[in-house]
Amino acid sequence: MSQESRLSEPVIYHGKKFIVLSDWDGTITTQDSNDFVTDTFGMGRTDRVALNQRIRNGEDNFRDAFRKMIVSVVENGKEQGKVKHTFEFCKNAVANNIKVDSTFKGFYEFCETNDIPVVVVSSGMEPIIRAVLNKHLASLDGIQIISNGVESYDDGSWDIQYRHPESGFGHDKSKAIAPYTTMQPAPIVFFFGDGVSDLSAARGATCLFVKHKPNGENELMEYCIINKIKHRLFQSFEEAQGLMKLIIFAETEEERQSIIAREWPEVA
Repeated sequence: MSQESRLSEPVIYHGKKFIVLSDWDGTITTQDSNDFVTDTFGMGRTDRVALNQRIRNGEDNFRDAFRKMIVSVVENGKEQGKVKHTFEFCKNAVANNIKVDSTFKGFYEFCETNDIPVVVVSSGMEPIIRAVLNKHLASLDGIQIISNGVESYDDGSWDIQYRHPESGFGHDKSKAIAPYTTMQPAPIVFFFGDGVSDLSAARGATCLFVKHKPNGENELMEYCIINKIKHRLFQSFEEAQGLMKLIIFAETEEERQSIIAREWPEVA
C-alpha cells in the first residue's frame, strides 16, 4: 500500500484568537457511525469493543483495527460472492439512522458570530459525514472537514483511504492542531472528542472537552485519566458553549488563564 496520501491539505486559519477542532462520530453525532456500521453489518459490538480496548491499551493501532472493522462489513455482506454491503449501502444506512447533537447548530452559529473557526477533524470518511450533514445540518455544508477518503472497487467492495497511512492512527489528529501551537501568538485551541480516534490529539489542545457517553464506551476519558491528561467532560455543545464563553469574554489574559487553570485542573 502506498504511504502517500492523495487527500488535499486542510486550510489553516491565521490571526484567530480561538479555534475549535472537533471529532465527528460520537461527539457531534449522538452515535458513532463507524460503530453503527460495524455493529450492524460487520463483526458486531463485542468484537469491536474488544478492538477498541486493545487500541486504548496500546496493543493495537487505530489504523489497522479500523481496517479490520471495514473488512468485516464488506465480507459479512457477501452473498454468493457478491458484495451486499457496498459503500453506498452503508452511507445511506448511516444517513438514515445517525442523528446529531441538537445543540451543535447553535454552538456553530455562536462560534461563527464570534469569529471562531470550527473544523471537523474525523477518522471517518468524508462522504459519510457529508451524507449526515446534508440530512440534518444542510445549512452547515460549508464547514471544513479534515478526514479520510474512501476507495470503491468494481466488485462492490470498498476500503478506507487514510489521510496519514504512515501513521498508526491512519489520520493523526495531532497534525491538525500542530500548526496552531507554533503560531505567534498561538490561539487557544478547543478540541472536542470522545474515543480512541482522538488519542493523538488529547495532549495538543489548550482546552480538551471529552464527551461523556451513557453507553459506557468512554475510551478517551479513560485514556486521559490513566495518562493524567487535563480534560473537561461534557454532554452537549450547549454545555460546552457556556464554559467557552467564560474564556472568550474574559476581560484580561490573566483572568482567562485563571479560568482555564480552574476548569481544567490537574488529573489526580
